[in-house]
Amino acid sequence: MSGEPALMTLTAVAKAIADKQFSSREVTHTCLQRIAQWQPHLNAFMAIEAEAALQAADEADAALAKGENRGALHGVPLAHKDMYYDAGKVVTCGSLIRRDFVATSTSTALQRLKDAGTIRLGSLQMAEFAYGPTGHNAHYGAVRNPWSVDRITGGSSSGSGSAVAARLTFAALGSDTGGSIRMPAHFCGVTGLKTTWGRVSRAGAMPLSQSLDTVGPLAQTAEDCALLLGLMAGADPEDLTASNAPVPDYLAATKASIKGLKVGVPSSFYVDDLDPDVARSLDEAIAVLKREGADIVKVELPDQRQLSSASQIVIAVEATAFHKRWLIERPQDYGPQVLMRLQNALAIPGVTYLEALRWRGAALAAHAAATAKVDAVIAPVAPMPAPTIAESDVGNAPDAEAVIQRLTRFTRPVNYLGLPSLAIPSGFSKGGLPVAMQLIGRSFDEATLLTIGAAFQRATDFHARVPKLPRTNFA
Repeated sequence: MSGEPALMTLTAVAKAIADKQFSSREVTHTCLQRIAQWQPHLNAFMAIEAEAALQAADEADAALAKGENRGALHGVPLAHKDMYYDAGKVVTCGSLIRRDFVATSTSTALQRLKDAGTIRLGSLQMAEFAYGPTGHNAHYGAVRNPWSVDRITGGSSSGSGSAVAARLTFAALGSDTGGSIRMPAHFCGVTGLKTTWGRVSRAGAMPLSQSLDTVGPLAQTAEDCALLLGLMAGADPEDLTASNAPVPDYLAATKASIKGLKVGVPSSFYVDDLDPDVARSLDEAIAVLKREGADIVKVELPDQRQLSSASQIVIAVEATAFHKRWLIERPQDYGPQVLMRLQNALAIPGVTYLEALRWRGAALAAHAAATAKVDAVIAPVAPMPAPTIAESDVGNAPDAEAVIQRLTRFTRPVNYLGLPSLAIPSGFSKGGLPVAMQLIGRSFDEATLLTIGAAFQRATDFHARVPKLPRTNFA
């Protein structure tokens, strides 16, 4: 086998290591070479642990030579968003407050990937305390988009989107509370899975909003996401909100046909006020699914603006409750944008918050009724390609807040309902920036989304395109 291992998919490189076509050291070395080239341009990593990664790779190779295969991802090097506790490692959560916080336990999701044989390349940048949709960070600098380094990556899983897109890691854990996996997937041209609330344990993952937080992967393909979800999903005694529902064979789902599956196209909201490139990409994606055998039907969804508003109330109050002590003791250690958002939530009445929570059941029932005859709903992730870092910088750009509100309006309703959503690269703007669609499914039916996503990726190559290394860095 020839070529650069770092450009392979997660699924392919795991097989190549297991079959001894590449050693873990070779694969890890090529990732570290790309990290060294790209990091000055992207600022995607919080910490790079080259020596430890190579040592772990050598240990993985020695184990394999003795016939000891540790699991489906034996010897595969990965890096994850810097909010997943890893015992003995500094976990900054993108913040000044936790700059020196050393975890004493390991998050369940991360541990399950370690148990499958992965090794650690380091940790990835993120928005401060996962509370920002763009990729800005007042303490550590903005993460940059590998397709155009003056553009945002989306947040809060900014480093995850950027690093997967530039092929610095084969996949990365993100988190999605209001769009924080799907937006980096859209802006950076990778595949991202927002899981059903409760599908993957959140134990040992920094909380933002307990009622909305979900753990999920960003990777090159739907097949890669299926592999990771199958390893992570399931009950966990450390997180009683993690569902004990059976874990399907997600990888098998990616091989299935979509003939006869019904995909719903919303008649409003998700198709309103789209940039021409996003509108064109959505139309073309729908045409591809139709050619592959899906039935395309119109759906009338309940008012999504109400869902979005309720989502914002829930996240604001729950985030501020988590940060209460630090807001009192260390307000000066927050970046201005995050501090403002946290302080603003202090003015939200408890009654308003409880009403927003109590309405979820009725809203979910209304959505289920509206989508009863379809297997998934297709929609854009965001109404536009990536804006520039400058024009979305709250505090320095006069229209930044309006830009941010527009960016997140298609993702928040899904979080409020707790539903799964798969973001899939679906095209490029005329300026060469990636755009994505999202497939929104029924609770705990990630399998159908992965079936549709994998079929789309067999018919297109948007997910396989790789950005070119910029000529100059931003420093």
